Amino acid sequence: MAGQTVTRAQLSEAVYQEVGLSRNESAELVETVLNEISDALSRGEMVKISSFGSFAVRQKGQRVGRNPKTGQEVPISPRRVLVFRASHSLKDQINGGMAHPAAGAAVTATPRPRAAGPKAASA
Repeated sequence: MAGQTVTRAQLSEAVYQEVGLSRNESAELVETVLNEISDALSRGEMVKISSFGSFAVRQKGQRVGRNPKTGQEVPISPRRVLVFRASHSLKDQINGGMAHPAAGAAVTATPRPRAAGPKAASA
């Protein structure tokens, strides 16, 4: 499944296969669940799904950003953003039980090259 997107139709088909509802009932169930999650988040509520993760809406304040091409400062207006925090169960499943580095063992990473920008040119 790497590199692919799971669609509503695929979720409905999975419910149809696993639960045994009709295809229409499965599609309605998926739509109802997604709508309920969306509505709760719109009201500013947190949505927690056991062994999966939690969704929350966070308020971000106004800040000053920069156009990366020109370096010109641009005000970014306050807004609400959706954040997702995966549960430990989901993280473990994604990592497939990969062994954690031993305590105190050095973890090496290859540094990514920095993009040249206005600050890099002036340094």
